[in-house]
Formats: sequence, structure tokens, C-alpha cells
Amino acid sequence: MDKFYKEMLQNLGTGIIELEIEEDCPTKRLEAIINTIVKSLSEVKERVLKRGFKNTDEEIRFFKYQKPVILLKLIYYNAIYKIETKKPYGAKPIRNYLNNELKKLKRYFDNNLEVYKYYRTNNSFIDDQLFFKEQIRYKAKSGHVLF
Repeated sequence: MDKFYKEMLQNLGTGIIELEIEEDCPTKRLEAIINTIVKSLSEVKERVLKRGFKNTDEEIRFFKYQKPVILLKLIYYNAIYKIETKKPYGAKPIRNYLNNELKKLKRYFDNNLEVYKYYRTNNSFIDDQLFFKEQIRYKAKSGHVLF
């Protein structure tokens, strides 16, 4: 899984860089990047469903470190896309709009501080409760998705 993941992540990074250089229109560039990331996530999902994991450590590593790297890119580019497509015209309205977007981001991090701290401190004491497919599916169904 590690070799496949590293190659896929490298290809994804190269693809994003190429799109950043080639496409002039910000919204079209962001749409193309988002589609590329979604395609990569689909490939990873297909690989995981097809091959599974060798052991619990590999599964935890995937859900804790590897998949979030890709999801982070998707969240980042989706946020920029949303900001770009909703951005008003004029210097003052843009400044107010961007300040409001920053406040939303701060609120999000404040609301998810415990998860953020867990990652930042590199803890592992509840990994077995958070990073298994079954746990993630359960949390998604119950509406309490942490990641």
C-alpha cells in the first residue's frame, strides 16, 4: 500500500502543479484540480476495497496519515473554489468577505480543537477507536464524523 500511495501522491502533486501552470482562469483551474483529486481518491478507495490492509497498523496509518493528506487537498481547493466563486466586486466588499471567511475558518478550528490537538501532539492512544473502516463508517452513519 505504501508504494502505491507514494506513487499516487507524487502523481497527484505533479498533476496539480501542471494545472496550476497551464490554466489561467481561476475557477476552471480549481475545478480541474478538484476533479483530479476526486479521481485520485477514487483510485485509492478502489485499491483499499480490492486489497484491504495487511494488519491493523497499516489500516491505522492509512486512515490517520495517508488518506487525510489527499482529503486535505480536496478540502483546501474546495474552500478556495467556494471563496473565488462567491467573491464580490470592489476592494472593500472583498476585504469584508475575506474577513468573514477567515472567521468561519477560525470557528471551524475552534469547534474541532480536540481532534486538531490530537493530531498536532502525535498522540496514538485512541487510534484503534478512530481509524478503522468500521469505526469511520459508524461515525459517518451516526452523523459524528471526526475526519
